[in-house]
Order: sequence, then structure tokens, then C-alpha cells
Amino acid sequence: MTKRPEELDLLAESGRLLACVFDLLDRTSLSGLSTLQVNEMVENFIVHTLEARPASKGQYGYGFVLNSSVNDVVCHGIPSQADVLRDGDIVNFDITLEKNGYIADSSKTYLIGEVHPAARRLVQTTYEAMWKGIRAVRPGARLGDIGWAIERHAKRNGYSVVREYCGHGIGRQMHEEPQVLHFGKPGTGLPLREGMVFTIEPMLNHGRRGVGTRDDGWTVVTRDGSLSAQFEHTVAVTASGVSILTLRREEIAR
Repeated sequence: MTKRPEELDLLAESGRLLACVFDLLDRTSLSGLSTLQVNEMVENFIVHTLEARPASKGQYGYGFVLNSSVNDVVCHGIPSQADVLRDGDIVNFDITLEKNGYIADSSKTYLIGEVHPAARRLVQTTYEAMWKGIRAVRPGARLGDIGWAIERHAKRNGYSVVREYCGHGIGRQMHEEPQVLHFGKPGTGLPLREGMVFTIEPMLNHGRRGVGTRDDGWTVVTRDGSLSAQFEHTVAVTASGVSILTLRREEIAR
């Protein structure tokens, strides 16, 4: 479950490259693009520019390099030529990357054009909730501390936390132990140890937390049609606290 120093170095390199993918998206005008166009752009960048592998493609039979979850889609949205991003949309791009056999996983919710203040607030609160969870990570803390920090922040702001999907250990495999829930009680759950690597990826709904899956077997949506947002980083437990392996350029000064 814990990683050796040389493995942590390789995971950090995968995380650095994945952060470059989000830098590319940050520089791209997304309005008017289909989510399939974004998928193709990201695949080309990962394969040809970064000389890495998009780890999601082929995983569990999935045919794309990213998930594109728009508005009421909670997670696992499938890229489509018909799904064109418009002003007012929010969209989460969840992307994985493998380099030298080790995988990093991250996601970011983007605001497309002029977005309603309520949607903007949901996205901002979700981002803050992820960071609340990250800041709970240190040796000796417990998984429940992470979930409690996230859920408390969400509830204080009037949002619900999706419970059906969670963070996960990561390394040579995309999904390893432990499971990292985004709700919980402080002082409970698995103790954190130096060298553990996992994702923290809360999904917050503007309405109730109930979700359902569309007939495609992948796309998860809110049952009440409310907006949903998500952010994700891959983190490592260090001797003194936490290292964010997928830290993006605009976050370095945090």
C-alpha cells in the first residue's frame, strides 16, 4: 500500500506531466468545442507531446482518454461530438496519465463563458472542499478525517456530497487500496502512513446527493437534475504532511 522513494519519484513525474495537460486546457477556449474534440486534443498531447499513455483508454473497456461531465453529470461522462460546450455550462474533465508504468489521476471543473453565480459558487465550494480534505492528510491522521473535512465544508455551504464514488489508492494500477470516502467521522478509518498515495476527488451536488446511471452504463447524473461539480488531485503522505503530485501551475503558490 505504501510506495518506495523511487516509486514516489515516478509517480511525481506522472503527476507533473498530467498537470501539463490541464495547463493546455487552461489555455484553450473551450466554448464551442465538442467534448469529443477536447478528448482528441488531450489524447494527441499526452501521446505525442508528453510521450506518455492516457491510462483511462481501454480501462474497463472505456474507449476514451477522459471523462467529460457537463452540468448535471456527476462523473464518467462520455465524450461526444454532439455534446458541444456552451456559455453557461460547467464541465469536469477527469484525466489519467501513465508514464514509466505509474499512473496519476486528476480532474478540474471548468466554467464555460458567463456562468450563473449559483453554478460558480458550487464550483468554488467544491474546489475548497477538495483542499479541506488535502489539508487533513498527514502521518497518523485517519481516512475519516479527510471525509469529515470535506463533508463539513460542503454542508456548511448548503451542498450535498455524493457517496457512491470515492477516491482511491493509485500507483501501477489506477484503482488500488485504500478507498477514500468524501464523508466520515474524525478519528475513524485507516491510519495514514508515509508513502501512501491516493486520490481525493469530492463530487458536490447543488441539490440532493442521489445519483443514477444512464443507459450507456457509464454516465452518472444527479437524480434531481441539479448541477454537480468535482475536483481531484493525486496526493502522497510525506513525513511532514502531504505532497500534491498533480499540482497545477496556478496552484503552486497556495
